Amino acid sequence: MPVKATREKIYSHDRNLWHFSTEGGLLEDPWNEPPENLYELSVSPERAPDQPVYVEIDFAEGYPKRVNGAAMGPVEMMAYLNKIGGENGIGRVDLVENRLVGMKSHGIYETPGGTILYTAHRELETLTLDRDTLHYKDIIAQRYAELVYFGQWFTPLREALDAFVNITQKRNTGTVRLKLYKGNVTPVARKAPYGLYREDYASFGEEDVYNQKDAEGFIKLFGLPMKIRALVDRDGAARHDELAPDYKRFKRD
Repeated sequence: MPVKATREKIYSHDRNLWHFSTEGGLLEDPWNEPPENLYELSVSPERAPDQPVYVEIDFAEGYPKRVNGAAMGPVEMMAYLNKIGGENGIGRVDLVENRLVGMKSHGIYETPGGTILYTAHRELETLTLDRDTLHYKDIIAQRYAELVYFGQWFTPLREALDAFVNITQKRNTGTVRLKLYKGNVTPVARKAPYGLYREDYASFGEEDVYNQKDAEGFIKLFGLPMKIRALVDRDGAARHDELAPDYKRFKRD
């Protein structure tokens, strides 16, 4: 096996289809900025092209299937996105992570293709998932990431979380267009056949979706907890007790 480490560059490198990471050496001091020669998959944003690159990704039930209209398998797609992402300085991360055993570790990561896919997938979900499901998915994402990081893939919890994720992806079909420019991945367009966005409902123009007077009752009910808290703060605890309902009158003989 080839060993790239030298006395001058005593780093730990890990590479797979998804990413390239570097640790050790001068990176063990988190105050040190990583030298440019540690990066292998990407150029610095300063050296990236001055013109943006646009990429469109098509998803079917959550799975990426096409890039710029061309059907690709997972390996081919990752290789292609790593290439164009790296050329535009996408996916660099300098972080201090928390190891399973509790210690902290400083390293740099390059994930050009993964950053592009994650951004596109997340943007599509903003169209296809309702608010509560989308927010709850954010909550379990942290736990799912820990399971993978801690080597707990073959666990009942991971299988249970997979079941939740699979349900969320049944209608996550559509296309997202991204702009790659000097280290940034910016969603600029999205569409989905099962999207929950309705222009006729979301329009700021004239419409008849609901009666504007309905907002008054909603505001009163939605703000009721805050109103009661404000009354307690204003009147104090003693006054609050005086105003408490007399439940004794509801007592049965």
